[in-house]
Amino acid sequence: MNLTVLCDPWRLHPLAWIHHVEARSIATELKRLGQPSLCSRSARTGSQTCPQGQLLLRLSDPVMLLATRALTTATRPFTGPAAAVMERCYDKYCASRLAAAHGIDCPATVLACDAGAVPFPVVLKPREGSDSIGIKLWQIGPIPPRWRTEAHIAQERIHGLELTVGVVRGRTGLPLRILLPEGTPYTFIRKYLLTPSREVLTDGPLVQCVCNTALAIARLFQINWAARIDFLCDPRRERLYFLECDAAPLVGPASAFAHSLTAAGITRRE
Repeated sequence: MNLTVLCDPWRLHPLAWIHHVEARSIATELKRLGQPSLCSRSARTGSQTCPQGQLLLRLSDPVMLLATRALTTATRPFTGPAAAVMERCYDKYCASRLAAAHGIDCPATVLACDAGAVPFPVVLKPREGSDSIGIKLWQIGPIPPRWRTEAHIAQERIHGLELTVGVVRGRTGLPLRILLPEGTPYTFIRKYLLTPSREVLTDGPLVQCVCNTALAIARLFQINWAARIDFLCDPRRERLYFLECDAAPLVGPASAFAHSLTAAGITRRE
């Protein structure tokens, strides 16, 4: 049976281009591995509009969220994050509260309309969003009214090491350190245009802590497919802080997800 890699339709948005390019590269990679596949663009994801056969969702997060809901409603099987998992991870405010309620360290996080509850400086983020779009560092208050809403969150600013690790089927890769100058926000531009280097973490106790915490988060969020989990490590406080669980990460050969798993000996074919 052919496998269809479902990707974003072309539109004037950077995420559509990034994920469309990845979807095409994954379709090509699957063909090399002996899996007949094709890449299909679809703005609609109901059972009457999607290609027949096995679906692999490689969509940008906003489109992925809508697609998983529509396919679940249509009882159409697919490979990708479950709709409930996407909803759980996509809302950064709820994800932070869920993790904190289960004893996982997180930066103090409030809705931007309650920003006075967290001392400045704060990191301002869209409550629902992905790929570091819209992240701002706000040194002193108040936050401007256009961002002081429930659609944004304000997080305690923590100086530390940016870490990320891939998780799939109850296994983790090795944690990677994103080589940013300390205190530099990991914005969309830095993630995709001024891309920093990354290296495999070698501090044994920290590696174990990151992997154990990532598996605990994956169980808590009920990750059913692949995820990339981001952390900040503050060496002064000797604390690891959970930032975000991306339940629909880029998984192509050049991605941080792939780098993390490959470093742990998990092959692309696997």
